[in-house]
Amino acid sequence: MELEKQAAQLARIRTKLRQALRKDAEFAEFGASSHQYKLAEMLTAGELADWEAQYGIKLPEPFAGFLAEIGNGGAGPYYGIYPLAQATSYTELPALQGRAALHPGMTAEEWNLLTEPLTGERDISDEEYEEARNKALGGMLCIGTQGCEYDMYLVLEGEHRGRIVYTSEFFPDRPFFFVYEDNFLDWYERWLDEIILDYDNAWFGSRLPGDENTLIQLYRNTPDGKLQAKALEAMFKFKRIAPSTLEFLKHVTEHSPRDSKTAISLLCKTSFAAGRPYLLKLLQSDDPEGALHALTILNTYGKNVDRTEFIPLIRQRLEHVDDAETLRYAGYILKDCDAMNFRDFAPFLCHASLAMQTTAVYAVRDCRNKQENWEIIEQMFRTGGTEVLRSTILHWDVIPHERLLPYYKAIWPEYKGNPNFREKFTACLRELHLPDDYLG
Repeated sequence: MELEKQAAQLARIRTKLRQALRKDAEFAEFGASSHQYKLAEMLTAGELADWEAQYGIKLPEPFAGFLAEIGNGGAGPYYGIYPLAQATSYTELPALQGRAALHPGMTAEEWNLLTEPLTGERDISDEEYEEARNKALGGMLCIGTQGCEYDMYLVLEGEHRGRIVYTSEFFPDRPFFFVYEDNFLDWYERWLDEIILDYDNAWFGSRLPGDENTLIQLYRNTPDGKLQAKALEAMFKFKRIAPSTLEFLKHVTEHSPRDSKTAISLLCKTSFAAGRPYLLKLLQSDDPEGALHALTILNTYGKNVDRTEFIPLIRQRLEHVDDAETLRYAGYILKDCDAMNFRDFAPFLCHASLAMQTTAVYAVRDCRNKQENWEIIEQMFRTGGTEVLRSTILHWDVIPHERLLPYYKAIWPEYKGNPNFREKFTACLRELHLPDDYLG
C-alpha cells in the first residue's frame, strides 16, 4: 500500500512540475533561475544500490524514489536539489555515517549542550571543531542550499528518518529547524503546490502548511497560544485573501491583544485599505511599541498607497520619540513621501545619544537646505564629536559654511589620503572661494 501511495505521489509531482513551470515561466520564484524546473537524469536501481552499499546507508524511500523516478537532483525548493554525488561530497563522511543528534522541538538547553564547542568562547583545535560539527550534523545528508550559510539536510537514520532540516551557522539558543512535513516527497510536493497557488514562497517550509480555512480553523480550535501565533504567521504566505479571512483578521485585531499587531500586519499586506484604520489608531496611541509597529508596516506594505494622512501623525510622534528604531522608520516614510523637514530632526541631530544622532544624520541625508541650517549642524558637531562628524561626511558630503571649517580642519588628516573624500572637501572649499590647500 505504501508503494502504491508513493507511486501516486510521484505521478502527481511529475504533473505539478509542468504546472509550476507554466505558472513561473519567467523564473520569478526564489532560486528558480538557477534550476529552471529542470531535472537531472534519473538514477538506476543499480546506481542507488551501489551508493548504499558503498556508504552502508539505506536512503529514506521517498527520497530514493525521487532520485530513481523523478530525477537525480535539479528543480526543488530554493536553489534546487543536489545530485546524489554532489550531496555526498558536501557532507563530511563522519557526519554522513554518524548517529542523528537533532530532533524536532529541541530545547535551547539541549542545543547548547550539543553545540557548546562550536558556539563557546574557548579556543579549540580544527580537529575538535570538525568532530563537534560532525556530531551535530550526524546522520544527515546535505541535499541543497538556501543561499549564504543556510542549507537543507535529509535525516538518514533514527526516529526522524526522512525529515528535512534547515541549517545555518551555529548560534547559542538557536536549534536547527525541522520542516513540518514527515518526508521528502510531502515537502517537495508542498513546494510545488504553493508555487501553483501563487503563494509568497519566501522562506518556504518555515511556516505551517495549509490554506486560509485550514489555518483559521487551527487558530480557532487550539488552546495553544504559540500554535495560534504560528497559524497567523503562516498567513503571510498569502498574497491575497478572501473577504471572510479579512473579517477573521479584523476580529483578531479587535479581540486578541496578544495577536492584534500580527493581524494588522496581515491586513495591510493583503488589503491595505482594511488595515488603514488600525494603523491610524496605533500612531495616535500612547503605546511606543504600537507606534513603531505601525511605522514598520507603513514602510513595508504602504509604499504603493497614498500615505498623506499619516504624515501629520508621524510628525507629532517625532516630539516624543526616544529610540533610534522608531526614528529610523519615521525617516524612511517621510523621505519616501517627500515630506522630510530638516528642522523636524534638529533635536535628534543634537541628541545626547550617538545612535539617535547618526540615525537622524542618515534620515535627512537628502534634505537640500542643510547649508541654511548651519547653526544646527555646528551644534551637532560641537556636542557629537568625531563619530557624528564622520557620519555627516559619509552621508551628506561636506557642507560648505565658514563656521564649520574648524571641524573639517580637525578631521582632515583622516581623509586627505582618500581621493573620493578629498574631492568632497575640495568642492566645499571652492564653493567658499578658498584655496584647495586651506585645510593643510
